[in-house]
Amino acid sequence: MPKTILITGARGRIGSALVSHLDTLDERYDLRLADLDAVDKREIELDITNLAACRDAFKDVDTVIHLAGVPSPEAPFEAILPVNIGGTYNVFRAASDAGVSRVVFASSAQAIEGYPLDVQVRTDMPVRPKNLYGVSKACGEAFAAYFAYQEGVEAVAVRIGAFEQASDWQRMSERDLSAWVDPQDLCELFVRCIEADLREEPFAIVHGISDNRFKRLDLSDSRARLGYEPKADSFSVWRVGLYNASEPA
Repeated sequence: MPKTILITGARGRIGSALVSHLDTLDERYDLRLADLDAVDKREIELDITNLAACRDAFKDVDTVIHLAGVPSPEAPFEAILPVNIGGTYNVFRAASDAGVSRVVFASSAQAIEGYPLDVQVRTDMPVRPKNLYGVSKACGEAFAAYFAYQEGVEAVAVRIGAFEQASDWQRMSERDLSAWVDPQDLCELFVRCIEADLREEPFAIVHGISDNRFKRLDLSDSRARLGYEPKADSFSVWRVGLYNASEPA
């Protein structure tokens, strides 16, 4: 029987890529796609700042993949607070109330962006956000830990790196190259998050980047906990040497 997966923010950049990927997996999943505006018959309208609406949407769902949120590190806190913090609480609260088994939370590398760029960050290091968007993602990780350990909702927080298509290479900084995640790799990571056995340890923080030659984020826990094996390397995709970048290979 297919697992019922609800995706918030399903029409965003990451959500659209993930839906396309999951649709290829031989009816393994029954997808419910949630966003602020429903545009086709598979989608439902959902404002995550509305707790009652989240409870209704999450009925009979096995896993929630929570991608919805204000996506900009430059966003003012007045915009971030009700959605990224209040809305993320609502997602976890509603998941617990509705009997959802697992929530996969889209955290961000911005939760640790305050570390010097020459430091490779591990999941056991304290959060160190550089902006209030990163603070909101660190808060979401704390919600994930609370609901996993105190209310029995398995939770995986994925610190997503620089999600860019190869066609966007001109916008890539050195930091972005070390934190880049190939869309296909990230989609495979989300599948791992859905399928991983979390019975002994119900909470995980994992890093969502590709197998880049130089890695901003350590992938040890992503590999050990989930069996994640990314394929792409930004430094090969963009044919980057130590000092010079060219166009995508």
